[in-house]
Amino acid sequence: MLRIAIACAALIVSASLASAQTPADSRLKRISDTKTIKLGYRAAAAPFSFVHPQTKEPVGYTVDLCRLAVDAIGKSLNTQLKIEWVEVTTQNRFDMVAQGKADMECGSSTITLTRMKQVDFSLITFVESTGLVVRANTGLTKAGDLNGQKIAVAANTTNEAALSGLLKQGKLRFTLVPVKDRDAGIAALEKGEVDGYASDKLLLVGARFQDAKALTMLPDDLSLEPYAIVLPRGDWALRLAVNSALAEVFRSGAIFSVFGKWFDQIKLKPGPVLLAVFSLGALPQ
Repeated sequence: MLRIAIACAALIVSASLASAQTPADSRLKRISDTKTIKLGYRAAAAPFSFVHPQTKEPVGYTVDLCRLAVDAIGKSLNTQLKIEWVEVTTQNRFDMVAQGKADMECGSSTITLTRMKQVDFSLITFVESTGLVVRANTGLTKAGDLNGQKIAVAANTTNEAALSGLLKQGKLRFTLVPVKDRDAGIAALEKGEVDGYASDKLLLVGARFQDAKALTMLPDDLSLEPYAIVLPRGDWALRLAVNSALAEVFRSGAIFSVFGKWFDQIKLKPGPVLLAVFSLGALPQ
């Protein structure tokens, strides 16, 4: 129940940030004039956003939701929009949207109040948690077993903030090792430079480890991560267009087809919190 309440609160907060900006100032005007929309994607954030190894096209759960939003926006503008794909990274994804280099970011970005100072977010699209993968030979079976081990985490992420908070509160004992990104964290873990690597759980599931059998994921949920599509701050017209599209996806039940496409293969079903997010997102017209 607590997690549902937190997810609801995040949804309500994210839905309240429209500014007094006029539609004429919206990026929708440029999108309509050029018939092109710029979508930011992550190259290695499977299963939410990544490059398909055969087609070399961006694919994933959030990418599919963005494509559906683009289709709906195109219909509302009475035109077929061309997608211009823009690769973003963990470090520059918010800057790319804020600077106009991408109109939307379709990855695995968590809503936070600090980030809302720079960008806006759509309705919540997914709820994740921070997980921890450790080398099996450490003998660790739960996060509470940590006793000074080195844990890598991508710097300037909500995962790092969550782990720092746990350290400050004295709830866990470990040494935090900030790294550049997921690839650097995985490399440090596989080289034995650290004992574990923390990230969003499904990103850990989608990671390509050289020897997965030598690693184990601990069962703990170390944070709550409400994901959303990143949008330009204060552009209420574009935000309304994206949210209108997402609301239809939730109302129609199409969200379950998108979910099944990316998560059936790992036998993951929507839990109570995610089902609540889908229900809350099914806003009426």
